[in-house]
This record gives sequence, C-alpha cells and structure tokens, in this order.
Amino acid sequence: MPTNNPPGALDDTIVALASAPGRGAIALVRVSGPDALSIAARHVSPWSSHPREARLCTIHNAGEALDQALVTVFPGPDSFTGDDVVEISTHGGLLVPASVIAALISSGARQASPGEFTRRAVLNGKLDLLQAEAIGDLIDAQSHTMRRAALGQLDGGLSRRLMALRQDLIELEALIAYDIDFPEEDDGPVPRERIDSAIQSLGSGLERLLATAPIGELIREGAVVVIAGAPNVGKSSLFNALVGRSRAIVTEIPGTTRDAIEAVIGGGTWPLRLVDTAGLRSTSDVVERMGIEVSERYLSQAHVVLACADSDQGLEQTSGLVQRLASAPVLRVRTKADLVSNGNEVSRLPDAIPVSAEDGRGLQELVAAIDETLRKTHGQIIPDAPMLTSARHRYAIEAARSEILQFEHAWREEKLPPTVASVHLRAAVVSLEELIGSIDVEDVFDRVFSSFCVGK
Repeated sequence: MPTNNPPGALDDTIVALASAPGRGAIALVRVSGPDALSIAARHVSPWSSHPREARLCTIHNAGEALDQALVTVFPGPDSFTGDDVVEISTHGGLLVPASVIAALISSGARQASPGEFTRRAVLNGKLDLLQAEAIGDLIDAQSHTMRRAALGQLDGGLSRRLMALRQDLIELEALIAYDIDFPEEDDGPVPRERIDSAIQSLGSGLERLLATAPIGELIREGAVVVIAGAPNVGKSSLFNALVGRSRAIVTEIPGTTRDAIEAVIGGGTWPLRLVDTAGLRSTSDVVERMGIEVSERYLSQAHVVLACADSDQGLEQTSGLVQRLASAPVLRVRTKADLVSNGNEVSRLPDAIPVSAEDGRGLQELVAAIDETLRKTHGQIIPDAPMLTSARHRYAIEAARSEILQFEHAWREEKLPPTVASVHLRAAVVSLEELIGSIDVEDVFDRVFSSFCVGK
C-alpha cells in the first residue's frame, strides 16, 4: 500500500511525471526510492535491472497492457537522487502516463511533491542546495544569460567559492582557539598581524561576492525596460516587434492599451522584462486612468525607460514627462522611422534612436543601446564568474559579513574576551552552511523546493 511519509523522507518510494503534462510524443515517468526496482518490476515485461540500458518493454497492470515504453534503470547511488531510479518513457498525452503512474502507486509508490527528486539528491549528497536552486533556475531560464549563469552555479562555481570562504573562517576559528588554549606553546601567542590579515581577507572575499548581487539578481529576474509615451505613437507595435509576436493589441484608436503587458526577451547581453504601458495623457476615462497609474508605477520601478514618440516635439515632451516620473536612464526612441520617406522629417535630436516596427530598422541598435545603458549603470557581466542570483544568497552573505565585522570590532577594540568574540565567527560559518545546505535546515529546504515542478 502507498505510504504516508512526509515529503523529504528517504524510506519510501516516490513517482511523478517528469515531463510537461499534455499532448506530446513522449512522457517521462520517474520512480525513485528503496523499492523503485521491485515496484517497477511488477509492471514491466521483460524486466531487466541492467544499469543505464534503455529497453523496449510492455507496461501492464492487473493483466492489462497499458503501453509500450522504453525503460531505463539507474541503481543507487549512481543516480540523480542517489537512490534506485527507474525512468519509463511512455507515449505522451494525458491518459497513458497517468495510467502508468496509477499502477505504480497501487504497488506501493507515493506521488512525489514538488522538487522532491532534487530534494533527495541534496539529502543524499549528490548536490548541494545552491546546485539544486540552479536546476530550478535553469528550467525557468528565459534568456541565454540566465541559462549560462544557472549552468555555472550547477557546475558548483559558487559553491566552491563559498566552501573556500567557510574553510578560511574555520581556520580563523582554529587560530583563535589555539591562542586561547595554548598561549605559551611553541612560539607563543599567534601574532595579531596574522589574525588581522585573515579577517581582512575574509571581509574582502565576502564583499566581492556581495558586489555581484545586483547583477546576479538582475540576470535572474530580468531588467525592467518600460516603453512609455503618448497614445498612438507606436509603443505596442515596438513591443510586438521586439518580442517577435503579437502580444499587444495594435490599433489606430488612442488609449487601446489599458494595462501593462510584460514579456521577457533575451536578444542582447541582458535578459529584459519588456513592459508595454498605457499612453501617458490626461483623460477622463476611468479605466484608461487606471492603466496610466499602472504605467507610472512601472516607471518608478524601471531599470531603463524607452521614451517613444513619432516626432521631435513629441519626443522632447515625452522625455521631460518620463524624467519626472522615473529615476532610471531614459533612451529617446523615434518611432515609425519607415514613414520618413512618406513626408515625416528625419529627427534632429542627436541621441534619438530611429526605429521601425514595420520593417525592423533600428531594433538591433535599440537593444544594443539598452545593453550599454545597463552595463554603465549596473556593471559588466563576467562570464563564468560566481555570482549571487537571489535574495536568499544576498541575505546569507550579508549576515556572514555582519558577523565578521562584529568580530573584527570586538577583536581590535579588545572589548570582549576572545572566547566570546569568536562566537561571531561561528555564526558566520553557520550562515554560509545554511546557504550551501551542508547542515539540516528543513525550513530552508521547504522554501527552496516549494517552487519546483513535480517530477523534478
């Protein structure tokens, strides 16, 4: 019978659909746990436990054939989760994989909770918590930059940096303990200069990591780029052209866009959260006014604003209005550049970027200008460099840095005995261990894995 153990328990066997649900060619059913092989063997013919060999088998239940599928066995500990794993590649759709999962549950497996396979990989030492988070980020990545950052974290780059800092902290703890317990041994007390140097090195290492947080969080969440301007100047057409499909309704009627529309694009260096907003103007229409208020809120949160207009006069007016509403850099965009030959004059504003949603001119130049603006305001993305990509990372490093600073103050001012001051070093170590997941912190695990998809 299926067990009722809580998520995270390692003594039961879990099953889930590991591919996206719905109509498709293939669906992947994953089983993991101590009884994975015996449970799968009851429903797979012919059964073979030969490792990592895909075999065409019949999946059956109570004498009824459910599907023909490819079955691959991964005996623990040489599997993703560290437990025995069986992966069954069935035909896609809704009914076939659901029938296979139901059969496995009837033989003793339990439906996995979100992220439980990856959680088991962490608990079994196959991954650390940072690498597990990177899997979720890789699945959710909507830009090449985020994909590369997630792969670097999955490869263990950030984990290795943090483990090195943790080791340095432990060595400093050992120096303090040695100085307390054996002050007269060998060459006498540990030179203060040695401890001062270790403190400075640790502080610098944590500061360098913290300096990556603004860029890392921007890569993970995407830079907010707000398209702003008066009604009917081509904002929604520009949005659709940059996104590459028709997300916003485009008409000649002013005020068509009543709410903000978002899409993530990754054509340049940075992932961009492109936002099409309602036209900025005075209006008595209650619904349109609500849309304009939403636009103003987005402007206050923007990393870059595209002030759009189809004339120089309109561009000057829009730029002035936007600069009063937003603190972010403003790029002036002259829309409808394809109509210049039909009587529109060429812009005389030297910093205006001419674009056309109709024929695509200027779009690459606009994305390049956005990238350069973000580089100037937020710094350069360094490929393969470890970086902090979430608020959880930043809070943990800030906590560790705070403990180091408190220890440094107590040590140099000699206001506390070394035994008391060293408590701050232990707290800094714990902050790094919680971040990596090298200690048992169930509440942290719950928070991280709650956002995962079932089957991962």
